[in-house]
Amino acid sequence: MGIIQPRIYLASQSPRRRELLKQIGINFEPLLLRSDSYRDMDVDETPHTVETPEDYVQRVCRAKAEAGYAALKLRSLPPFPVLAADTTVALDGKIFGKPDNAVHAAAMLRQLSGCEHQVLSAVSIALGEHAEVALSVSTVRFTRLDEERIQRYLLAREYTDKAGGYAIQGHAGAFVEHISGSYSGVMGLPLFETVQLLRHFDYPAP
Repeated sequence: MGIIQPRIYLASQSPRRRELLKQIGINFEPLLLRSDSYRDMDVDETPHTVETPEDYVQRVCRAKAEAGYAALKLRSLPPFPVLAADTTVALDGKIFGKPDNAVHAAAMLRQLSGCEHQVLSAVSIALGEHAEVALSVSTVRFTRLDEERIQRYLLAREYTDKAGGYAIQGHAGAFVEHISGSYSGVMGLPLFETVQLLRHFDYPAP
């Protein structure tokens, strides 16, 4: 009888998060949620009134992990830990979510141009009735962006489904003058905090 390999479920369709987990040797299965009643348990990603970016990203992240674990039970899947993550960008306390379109993305980039902003990435693990969240906050400084540079960037459509309208590992990496914090956190999954949580749930992480 073979040894059961420890594993987790990843409640995210982000290829970046998958690559980061592979990078540190985590055995995971993507938890694909689009086809089941998880959609009836929609996570409210609308910021609450007077909710700080820190509280917002941790609330949404925990809700995603808990909804993922609830989906496991509905499908009668083996009860391994469910890992979820959420990332938001904040400038002067204002939350920047994912842009609706190119016009919205351009408006975000104009505000981020020449400024320091925060990238907040939360990671959460749910198992049974228990869920924990960890938060990584990084500071990123963009160079000043002129209109031509913004419009050229938009042509690549990298802004879609990205908090703040950019991904540091894409073309917008050229906009970053300085980063203080976690590079993997800015990508969307802070590896240090992820491993700390996994070890807390007795997963043999590096």
